[in-house]
Amino acid sequence: MAAPEVPVQLDSVPPGADAKTSLGPGCKTPCTVSVPAPDAGFSVTFTMDKYQPATIPVQVIRNSGDFNTSPPVVMDPSPVVAELQPMPGAPPKAVKHMRPKKPKQPKSAAAPEAPATTGSTFPAPAPGRQ
Repeated sequence: MAAPEVPVQLDSVPPGADAKTSLGPGCKTPCTVSVPAPDAGFSVTFTMDKYQPATIPVQVIRNSGDFNTSPPVVMDPSPVVAELQPMPGAPPKAVKHMRPKKPKQPKSAAAPEAPATTGSTFPAPAPGRQ
């Protein structure tokens, strides 16, 4: 009799890592793969460009069932999550809360700060009128 397949949720920080179980199946995080319920634990290896690979061991816990049902299988941890660390020497990601500097415009292209008093399309106010 073949071992029943059990779903395993895989995730990583940051998302988008390639996750591969020691049992064969793999996917790109976040995702779920089905693996044959092993008698012993297995591991999941996460890899991503510019990050150090991480391997997470997974324990398989079989709860005793009654005579009519197969014993349920529980994975620990569930979901399997890896927090990937940047490669040493790799530049850190830009911090999102920093504001980019505005490029300085040349003075000739800058808008005038005060309206010119000569050449205005409006007539000069007449003295004594309000």
